[in-house]
Amino acid sequence: MPPIPTLLLAAVLAAAIVLAWRLRVRRRRLAFARVLDAADAFEAKLRVVRAQIGQADGDPVREALQEMLRQRLWLQQHGAAAGVPALDAMRESIEQAQARIDRHLAQLALARAEAGA
Repeated sequence: MPPIPTLLLAAVLAAAIVLAWRLRVRRRRLAFARVLDAADAFEAKLRVVRAQIGQADGDPVREALQEMLRQRLWLQQHGAAAGVPALDAMRESIEQAQARIDRHLAQLALARAEAGA
């Protein structure tokens, strides 16, 4: 095989490897940013909800805030090395917790409406 096509093939393969690596790094960085954005938004919502309904033992807001603290600690300790699937799972966990709080809020609003009627 002539040297120029071999060099060209090697250059194309090297470029493909570099491109794949950069895409992987970008996907991971985006996944990490999405986790942090979801955590920040959920924590802000929890603080607003806590201000509205107050604090009580066993309340879902307190439990959710404790879970957020555990997740942030995990991110601090393992987030830099975590892969995209782990980060996506963390974001999904945060979104599920937010859905649970939304259900509790809907139940609370219904109870308040029934009590006021």
